[in-house]
Amino acid sequence: MAYNAPLDDMAFALQSVAGLPKLQGLEAFENYDPDLITPILDEANKLARDVLAPLNQSGDAHGAVLTDDGVTAAPGFAEAYAQFRDGGWMGLSAPEEWGGQGLPKALALAVMEMFHSANMAFGLCPMLSFGAIEALLAHGTDDQKQTYLPNLVSGTWTGTMNLTEPQAGSDVGALKTKAVPKEDGSYAISGQKIYITWGDHDVADNIIHLVLARLPDAPAGSRGVSLFLVPKFLVKEDGSLGERNGVKCIGLEKKMGIHASPTCVMEYEDATGWLIGQENKGLACMFTMMNSARLNVGLEGVAVGEAAYQAAFDYAQERKQGKASGVDGPAPILHHADVRRTLTTMRARVAAARAICYACGVAADLAEAAPDESTRASAKLREDLLTPIAKAWSTDMGVDVASLGVQIHGGMGFMNETLAAQLYRDARIAPIYEGTNGIQAIDLVGRKLSGTNGESMRVMLGEVEATAASARATNDPQLVQIADRLREGAEALRQATDWMLEAMKERDQDKALAGATAYLSLAGDVIGGHFLTQAAVSARGEEGGFRARQLALAGFFAETVLATAPGRVSGITQGGDSFLENSEALFGV
Repeated sequence: MAYNAPLDDMAFALQSVAGLPKLQGLEAFENYDPDLITPILDEANKLARDVLAPLNQSGDAHGAVLTDDGVTAAPGFAEAYAQFRDGGWMGLSAPEEWGGQGLPKALALAVMEMFHSANMAFGLCPMLSFGAIEALLAHGTDDQKQTYLPNLVSGTWTGTMNLTEPQAGSDVGALKTKAVPKEDGSYAISGQKIYITWGDHDVADNIIHLVLARLPDAPAGSRGVSLFLVPKFLVKEDGSLGERNGVKCIGLEKKMGIHASPTCVMEYEDATGWLIGQENKGLACMFTMMNSARLNVGLEGVAVGEAAYQAAFDYAQERKQGKASGVDGPAPILHHADVRRTLTTMRARVAAARAICYACGVAADLAEAAPDESTRASAKLREDLLTPIAKAWSTDMGVDVASLGVQIHGGMGFMNETLAAQLYRDARIAPIYEGTNGIQAIDLVGRKLSGTNGESMRVMLGEVEATAASARATNDPQLVQIADRLREGAEALRQATDWMLEAMKERDQDKALAGATAYLSLAGDVIGGHFLTQAAVSARGEEGGFRARQLALAGFFAETVLATAPGRVSGITQGGDSFLENSEALFGV
């Protein structure tokens, strides 16, 4: 696989769109200097381009293997992980206190975008470790932090998240894994978990499982769930590894994609674990890890979309078919207008999703590190609003863009041995991960919109309108036209928001929930268009080619996506009527 990160676009998105300069000078990021962005991205690109990308297709063909001794990663993955670990990439945004570098989360997101683009199956391993680190930082005891964080932050050990069980799916309140208290303060964990990403492997010395389980006297449902730390190997008092714990992989799922990422069926048999946080409060602890994972999964959509665009662009330059003006003989299909339209669609949507994810990362950092409570509270509202959009809109985009990549390859794209086919297969899991995208839409209209009585979206819309005003103030005809489309999109989103808030207050909320996915899609389109417009305005001071590219992407997105916004409001507000009123005829219920 030939992959080379779009370093200029990524650095510009961080600095001029997502708001990374807001973090400069904050005490929590005293090590951060804008001059670090270029060398960090350059070095990460070398690992992604030269080490991870060449393993992507071979890893897909070979896959992970379950042996009598446990799971063996695809050939080359252990050596690649060693380079990732030794480069200090795991601890980029972790606190210095635990061996990290204390840099902004958004910068770490940009680095992880490269690793996911180059090799999504590989990138899933550290992604779960990020979540384990955040959960321990927020909810772990001092002893747990001392014992586990240094090795997780260094990448010597990896982390997992164990939620799903065969009978439970996304309904964690239905899980049955047991946790029985022991005299020494630990717990005996017994049960089975499925779909555990990188649940077992041979690339790191130990694996720290974060497991949801139920105490003997726990209340029914999600209120009776607790979170436990269960290591693959027990850790001695001196920090060295002891005996094997009672946890093992008993099967590998056979998946349509990400074959080199071992998705494990994990069996716990009186495994020794320790409580994280309070009894019966495990879901709150797990959501710390899950919110981290949701943003990172959204980033996977960006990453796979970028990889699909690059593969399609390369193919369009090589594949010759038909005639084109100014080209002698058969022309590379890149010269055909419809192919160029498709490639521009791919690139514009990736750029919009990248900005949404990076901005969510900046908001998360400000929510923790801003010096005043007011800024922290505002940033938390922004992080909460953007998280379900980043996860759902970006992963839907990744699938759509990967599909367009297959289309540009034509029949060749349908062949399993092509990268285009692999990227499409790999991308499809992301809208399912960490709460399906339908659940993200429910979360957006339920907790994030209704929970703030619309305040978080009203503030966001105010910024969208300010961006439109700044574009119009340039008096550049193209930017003025983009500004008009953005304003129309903002007004459509405002109308949909007002309706959604009222509908969610009604006793029968089915109509609101029926429009939730369409509402999230519109919100992502408008906020993505806002960031692309902001990029086009900010790029006016850049060199000609870069400036023209940002203007072209924003203009194309405005005319093909934002222009449709007003017509989509009725789909949100009225779209559920037909199937809700005719449920018996449609569904027999």
